[in-house]
Amino acid sequence: MREFIKRNINGKTVLSLFILCNIVYALMLSVTIPEVMHYSDGMKILDMMPTGYDVQYVKTLFNTLGTAGRDLYLYHQLPLDLIYPFLFGVSSCLVLAYFINQLGKLDGKLFYLCLLPLFSGLFDYGENIGIITMLKDYPDISEFQVQITSTFTVIKSVLTTIYFIILIITLLALANKKLFIRKV
Repeated sequence: MREFIKRNINGKTVLSLFILCNIVYALMLSVTIPEVMHYSDGMKILDMMPTGYDVQYVKTLFNTLGTAGRDLYLYHQLPLDLIYPFLFGVSSCLVLAYFINQLGKLDGKLFYLCLLPLFSGLFDYGENIGIITMLKDYPDISEFQVQITSTFTVIKSVLTTIYFIILIITLLALANKKLFIRKV
């Protein structure tokens, strides 16, 4: 894995994947999520609830969405959200690896921090599979389905937050290094 990452942290590859990832994310935020939320009567969709949800919330949301809203969720939003976790995981891994490499620390233990977004992407897939299953099973949604899917949502959110904190710290360290070198 380390060698794969090292081979792909050139600026062009990192920037291309970063742009592609953010195009997909922008499409979700500006098109597919608003389409679904049009039917939600102000309720947040499950993907957008970082602290999780319970079975009552899921049933109320799916009922409020109606057939048209559930179909948009299942056939418009979730197909894009099956592409996004891969793009986020890989591009974010490479972005962090690129900056850690700029610090000269990629060969050490900091390398393992680059794997964090890949795990976030895996939990995002767990969340998406759970949401797809619940949408297909509606109205027969079990407490267990919701608990598992909500757990995936929370873990995805925690890992993503930790990743961005690490990225900010890395960028600050890199800026400090660049400023310090210029002053000397």
